[in-house]
Amino acid sequence: MKTLYLMRHGETQFNLQHRIQGWCDSPLTQKGIQQAKRAGEYFRQNHIQFDHAYCSTSERSSDTLENVVNMPYQRLKGLKEMYYGQLEAESERLNSHLTPQDCETFYLQFGGESPNDVRDRMVKTLTDIMEKEDHQTVLAVSHGVACFNFLRAIQDPMEELKKGFGNCCIFVYTYNQHQFSLKEVIRQGGK
Repeated sequence: MKTLYLMRHGETQFNLQHRIQGWCDSPLTQKGIQQAKRAGEYFRQNHIQFDHAYCSTSERSSDTLENVVNMPYQRLKGLKEMYYGQLEAESERLNSHLTPQDCETFYLQFGGESPNDVRDRMVKTLTDIMEKEDHQTVLAVSHGVACFNFLRAIQDPMEELKKGFGNCCIFVYTYNQHQFSLKEVIRQGGK
């Protein structure tokens, strides 16, 4: 059985400013760097060693990964956050009223992606990664909404969403016979 550790990036300037952060980028805060280092310490204390590491093409993800582990990694577009179109970098007050159901079509009118598009590319990307022969224990750093939509493909995500998807939250999945299963969510480094 294989294991995927899917992790959200550390806190960013846009997180502090309550801005919509999709494909646009924002640097990690000092707290975000510390969150990533705590996640790295968690992996070391629990003797978790990765065969391979991946992150989205966003700088906040690669900076997080570099503070978690010291190993070569690959950046993949398929792990990017949801694209919000014209709402990129705008205030979160523009979408704070939305439920997950509202999001199904809301961003399309602004040239953004649908959650189903995000779900499908995350599933494809992570399945392609875990299908590789030498990938037994893998770290992938991505984003909050991308992680939510991946979980939505596996199970009803609402119970876990209620507990929070804070920065540097780690979703531990098993991968067996082409199927992902959520094993646990580690929230030690969140907001």
